[in-house]
Amino acid sequence: MSYLWDLAHIQPQTESVLDGDNLAAMFWNAVERRGPDVWLRQKNYGIWRSWRWTQVGDAVREIGHGLLALGFGSRETASILSNTNIEWVLSDLAVLSAHGVSNGIYPTDAAEQVHYLCQDSRTTVLFVEDDEQLDKALAVRDQLPLLRHIIVFDMEGLRDFDDPMVISLDALRARGREHHRAHPQALSERVAAVQPDDLAILVYTSGTTGKPKGAMHSHRGLVYTARGYNAILPRFDSDECMCFLPLCHIAERMGGEYFSLYTGAKLNFVENPETVPENVREIAPTVFTAVPRVWEKFYSGVMIALKEAGAVQQAAYAWAIGVGQRVADHVLKGEAVPAGLRLQFRAARLLVLDNVRKLIGIHRSRFLVTGAAPISPELVRWYLALGVPMLEVWGMTETCGASTGVPVQRIKPGSIGPAAQYNEVRLDPQTSEILVRGPNIFMGYLNLPEKTAETIDADGWVHTGDVGVVDDEGFFRITDRMKDIIITAGGKNITPSEIENELKFSPYITDAVVIGDKRPYLTVIIMIDQENVEKYAQDNDVPFSNYASLTRAPEVQQLIQGVIDATNKKFARVEQIKTFWLLDTQLTAEDEELTPTMKLKRKLVQQKYAPQIEAMYG
Repeated sequence: MSYLWDLAHIQPQTESVLDGDNLAAMFWNAVERRGPDVWLRQKNYGIWRSWRWTQVGDAVREIGHGLLALGFGSRETASILSNTNIEWVLSDLAVLSAHGVSNGIYPTDAAEQVHYLCQDSRTTVLFVEDDEQLDKALAVRDQLPLLRHIIVFDMEGLRDFDDPMVISLDALRARGREHHRAHPQALSERVAAVQPDDLAILVYTSGTTGKPKGAMHSHRGLVYTARGYNAILPRFDSDECMCFLPLCHIAERMGGEYFSLYTGAKLNFVENPETVPENVREIAPTVFTAVPRVWEKFYSGVMIALKEAGAVQQAAYAWAIGVGQRVADHVLKGEAVPAGLRLQFRAARLLVLDNVRKLIGIHRSRFLVTGAAPISPELVRWYLALGVPMLEVWGMTETCGASTGVPVQRIKPGSIGPAAQYNEVRLDPQTSEILVRGPNIFMGYLNLPEKTAETIDADGWVHTGDVGVVDDEGFFRITDRMKDIIITAGGKNITPSEIENELKFSPYITDAVVIGDKRPYLTVIIMIDQENVEKYAQDNDVPFSNYASLTRAPEVQQLIQGVIDATNKKFARVEQIKTFWLLDTQLTAEDEELTPTMKLKRKLVQQKYAPQIEAMYG
């Protein structure tokens, strides 16, 4: 059992652990070196199935040769339209091994978006997960003259389907075995032809301000970044990780698949996005990376369970978390934890806090990683009080993921840490915009030289669009997005993200958009946490018939008003929320208001709900 005052097990790893100057070479070196060891695990029909490196190598070889049998050429693009699963990784590595370009498409994208992404990337082969995703591809294939083949992972429901363009993954692997027998060196020759500066993957931005842009990443940049990650977020081949975020997003692609490929850490795939809480408890990851929404959901679950507990359990939790917070205070100040407090914390963990950690599934975690969006500093402190360091990283698609990271030896809630040692980070002296430069930055946007020139300046600095400050220790803190800063009618500059993070700390609020630019005061649009608010309504006999009626119930309105009142006390008068409106439509990832990572699109929300906003200023 490790404690917060003993963090020697989380030391940066700066020595290279795997050879290879491109992802394909690195993967095949890993197969040869780690052969019988388990790399991937996935739960199917209630049973966890393990994949050894040799098994993964066999599957990638068969898929790669299958692609060659279909006429897939060097530097052609293959796209993958699927939820996160092992087949996604196998296909990705096969495309890279065939000297191709791999592109991911969000499984929540509509057919129209699939058409745009395949057309823009010049996709010739499209992998799809199942019949639902196949329908999207079939709906737009006539508008994609370059698309030659569609490969389906799961043929359930397609037994009698017959189409010359469509082939199952199993059938592709069978073709690959035949091709390998006839041309045993063909795939190896493709791997040998891959150069470090070749385009490896496309990662399309979420498109919050227009059409998605295809960020191009080279093999060199991806390999360089994977090695660099180990200096800020060390992993070992004994680590158990969870893979559940979209693999077409840079966070899971780089921090999950490629980083684990490099380190040998085991990747465990959840059954589906809805089973994440259950699967976390089964896997008990030793290193756990997630977005703030996941960490907020876990915290909310604990708070709701606590309300249902008896008085003795509530008192025990209050004592234990109080002890944890006192320990966390010492750790955050860089002070030694007194011996007496250490003993209390051991007791607090044994009696209460370890059970809370098991309830979440983080009882084996050496540390937690959060990124992709701002997180409440109070939430970081809470996890630290449980005895698990939470490290915030910051980066973007264009910087190949993390560019800064909070070191475990110097945690500062609210900070994104100093620059990672593999790149430079500084503030623009005029605008305070955060700029990044290094071998990890992207090659530019596909087919968009003007947008590329706007983002990467003549000196090689990427303009991130985030505004920040830096302290005397070199720790950066993001104050907001440049385009999101609110200037009220009275001329006051306000950063809405700080207010929104405080609101989202409530178990009853999933997301919030603060309004107030050129307005006399601030208002907010709120998306409630359906599960927790429904439970509140049931526990308090609040009548409701559907989601919309739930948001309009006076008791629910009072509940959210209470959260806003508590939040307002933490801010100056000009920064306080005067009134609010609850989104009365239950949104999913398919809705245009949400990004694929389930964040509200500020600009679109303001446009779509303009009448409701005007009513708040009526």
